[in-house]
Amino acid sequence: MKILVIGSGKSGLSAALLAIRKGHSVFMSELNSSAETPELTQKLEKNGIGYEFGKNSLEDLDQYDLCITSPGVPPNAPIIKELEYLKIKIISEIEFAYLNLAAKVKIIGITGTNGKTTTATLMAHIIAHSGRSVKLVGNVGLPMAEVADSVTEDDILVVELSSYQLDRIDKFRPDVAVIMNITEDHLSYHGSYEQYTKAKWKITSNQIADNLLVLNCDDEILNSILDKKPQVSGGEILETKANIGFISLDSSKINTMGVSQENGNIVYRSQQQKEEIMPTSNVPLYGEHNLYNTFATVIAAKYLQIRNEDIRDAVASFKGVQHRLEVVRDLHGVRFINDSKATNVNSSWYALNSFDENIVWIAGGLLSANDYSVLSELVENKVKYLICFGEEKNRLFDKFSGKVKCFLANNLIEATQEAAVAAKPGDTVLLSPACKSFDEFVNFEHRGDVFKQVVNSFV
Repeated sequence: MKILVIGSGKSGLSAALLAIRKGHSVFMSELNSSAETPELTQKLEKNGIGYEFGKNSLEDLDQYDLCITSPGVPPNAPIIKELEYLKIKIISEIEFAYLNLAAKVKIIGITGTNGKTTTATLMAHIIAHSGRSVKLVGNVGLPMAEVADSVTEDDILVVELSSYQLDRIDKFRPDVAVIMNITEDHLSYHGSYEQYTKAKWKITSNQIADNLLVLNCDDEILNSILDKKPQVSGGEILETKANIGFISLDSSKINTMGVSQENGNIVYRSQQQKEEIMPTSNVPLYGEHNLYNTFATVIAAKYLQIRNEDIRDAVASFKGVQHRLEVVRDLHGVRFINDSKATNVNSSWYALNSFDENIVWIAGGLLSANDYSVLSELVENKVKYLICFGEEKNRLFDKFSGKVKCFLANNLIEATQEAAVAAKPGDTVLLSPACKSFDEFVNFEHRGDVFKQVVNSFV
């Protein structure tokens, strides 16, 4: 089979190498010329993979039997439109990896606008703590294609899935699918909120009655889907064949199977029983949203028949995810928190809601059309000082300067230094940008690393 791989990032390269190992002929096309490095081209040539950088050639596309596209390639890219016109099948790296799994393995698929990385990482931690073999893949950890042809029946795959990855699946079917929440994001890619929601819902599109779908029934969009309401007037009703388990902060909403909190405890309910798993106070992560993340892992762990003691011990020992409400240090009574992964307004809402008042909030980044009004009440009640940076700094300043003291910083380093000077003992300095990082940084990890370097330089 002749396969075209679009994109030379981790997932694209892993898919190309898997295709070569399976005996296919592969050509890689990468629009970004700066992605070409001697190390990459050497690896491609060593494995007999043809390539081009700096362009996506539209000629002779009809020679390919299949296209594997990387998550960041938009659906309106000329090469995608041409492939669709030629009726050449286009799938994601996740789908290609799934079709080439070396053994039948249990798959836990986790998606959501926010919380999926923490949930997936905690899920893998619980499984490993129980003594079973687990691989964390997808949008976090390794590309799924990197491990597809080496897994055994003893392995469990925990797959973090973005809407981009789910948009191009066909046969992929997780044993457990988790949708944490759905809020507006990536609309420039998907075109509309409805299309974004449908992409997320595809995680359950191939599930059967023996599978489990975990849904947050406190989420407005997920509730409307459960109520059989189309996302737009005249739109389609989204359904599932899977058994549904629910998570909620309100135990009265769990009538069949699910996890909630009750009398200070995390409680698992099924039609047969009610079990207290652990006190909510033993969850080491900040914020209400991390209770949702924990609830989701508990119900998935119960599906895998992991013992309550192993769940409890694993949750209590979990250290969290880098760049997501990560405690950097406590200096002179000031707590510094790195939440660089908060690349949208909703993520920053969760972050601000996780702490008491006296927050010195550092926010900003890539210029966007963010609507910050949802943060207004939290800012008024909890933020004592807002330090704005990046391309978006003036919009943030204009939105909140009438509500709270604000400062315009030239960059993140200056913003962090200003925060350290302004903060008093008992305050929390919170980097939670609410914006993407690409104005000043390679990615949110780079942004978070710079913040941590500056904070750790303070004496």
